[in-house]
Amino acid sequence: MAASSAARGKPSQKSDSPLKIFRDPKVVFAFALIFIDALLVFLIITFVPYTKIDWDAYMSQVTGFLQGERDYTNLKGDTGPLVYPAGFLYVYSAIHYVTGGLVYPAQILFGILYIVNLAILLFIYLKTDVLPWWALSLLCLSKRVHSIFVLRLFNDCFAVTLLHAALASLLFQRWHLGLIIFSGAVSIKMNVLLYAPPLLLLMLKAMNIGGVISALAGAAIVQILVGLPFIVSHPVAYISRAFNLGRVFIHFWSVNFKFVPEPIFVSKPFAVSLLVAHLILLATFAHYRWCKNEGGLLNFLHSRFVSMKLGVTGSSSFFKQLFSCNSTCKILNEDHIVTTMFVGNFIGILCARSLHYQFYSWYFFSLPYLLWKTPFPTFLRLILFVGVELCWNVYPSNIYSSALLLCIHLVILWGLWTAPAEYPYNYQGGKSKCNAADKYQFFRIFSNFASRRCDRTKLQSRDQQLRMDGQNLEDPKSTADMTVFVQNLLQQMQSRFQAMSDSIVTKIDEMGNSINELEQSINELRAEMGAEGSPSPLAPPKSKPDEVKPDDG
Repeated sequence: MAASSAARGKPSQKSDSPLKIFRDPKVVFAFALIFIDALLVFLIITFVPYTKIDWDAYMSQVTGFLQGERDYTNLKGDTGPLVYPAGFLYVYSAIHYVTGGLVYPAQILFGILYIVNLAILLFIYLKTDVLPWWALSLLCLSKRVHSIFVLRLFNDCFAVTLLHAALASLLFQRWHLGLIIFSGAVSIKMNVLLYAPPLLLLMLKAMNIGGVISALAGAAIVQILVGLPFIVSHPVAYISRAFNLGRVFIHFWSVNFKFVPEPIFVSKPFAVSLLVAHLILLATFAHYRWCKNEGGLLNFLHSRFVSMKLGVTGSSSFFKQLFSCNSTCKILNEDHIVTTMFVGNFIGILCARSLHYQFYSWYFFSLPYLLWKTPFPTFLRLILFVGVELCWNVYPSNIYSSALLLCIHLVILWGLWTAPAEYPYNYQGGKSKCNAADKYQFFRIFSNFASRRCDRTKLQSRDQQLRMDGQNLEDPKSTADMTVFVQNLLQQMQSRFQAMSDSIVTKIDEMGNSINELEQSINELRAEMGAEGSPSPLAPPKSKPDEVKPDDG
């Protein structure tokens, strides 16, 4: 009877499992935010007049494309020539087909897009669990962002939505899928490339060299397929217009550097200095923050280079990695993924020569996360958030608003620099792989240190022996021979340690797969036995109540 009652109780547990998510107050609050913001978007579309900026230009460019024009130099609109990759044309051609080029249906479509983007972001924030529940409402409190989505219909909206979808895929360690979605976002607008440096670093951490190459190849194939009609007909015009990295924006529309005099603003030295600052900040954060647990950026890249070199030396193992389905070596922590991506993009925003008003959507949705990653008190975080929003709502921007915005950005960056670095790897999923890889990393560092100390001791002993024998150690030839000998010895030891560690990691992976298969078989057997009302095969046999244990005496 007890077994049958337990069997009858199992379906009720399964039916209640989907409702478990609503027991979390954050999840309930997130759904409430989606509903309230959807209502707010409806009211904005209904009562706030549409702002005509780029929509007519978009439709003119799409019309030329639909009429068969494949030369990017001939695709123009009211605001100038087409400067976006071909994915933009496909997206807005679909919008033109659905809406007939009318503004009001397009606003409804962009309102739906805004809600989808908000839902993806709330999922990312709930997954990382960095903010308190009430701070999630900050994602819905931007007047400028609502205007960008439903009143101005910019292509930035589709780009950032796809970018956030790619980031959500990365949280599930779906790197190839994430790269494909990321490449789709780049095909709509190139600002997404600000995420490329931190994304590449995360890929090198999470995957072997074969996985990185295959993921990058998938992203490249997306770009080729999207631009194929234009690459075949007019390749130079397409590449020079769609991927023009040397564009100079108008000083009047700059939100962040309006205080810089226009002659300096449009000058090449100013652009080069910002590019250098961008690269320096990325390298600094990568070395001291993102790769802190790996011993710094240089040590991390060196370890990856050595593994790639050894893989190329053994061509069979290299191609096995390249075409392996299981290309993930380590499971990265969700906080580390989101923090690295958001901070890398924020550094690009800080060093951008010109930020137009629609560019606010590039990083607004990451602001609450970044602010709560700083060690600042909550009151200061809210002040900084409100300060950024106020600066972006000053129209037209002036020297004071742009200078204040730059100062706030610098304060946030300083807070991110002083915040404690999160541990990059996750031990909950793929526990054996992470442990093996990290133990190997420690073993490799320790063994290198020990081998160097051992070689130093040998050199000192040989030095003393040579001195005792009266030989001249100042001879350059003997010194050079000794250097070559030591280098060869270190290379041999490092190669052996690398081969040994690869063998250990492979064995642990095989053991983990076997354990997973065994666990799955046990779960299936347990489910079958449970359905028949039998006890679990792993449960220990219960003693009968009628049995009387014999006395010890």
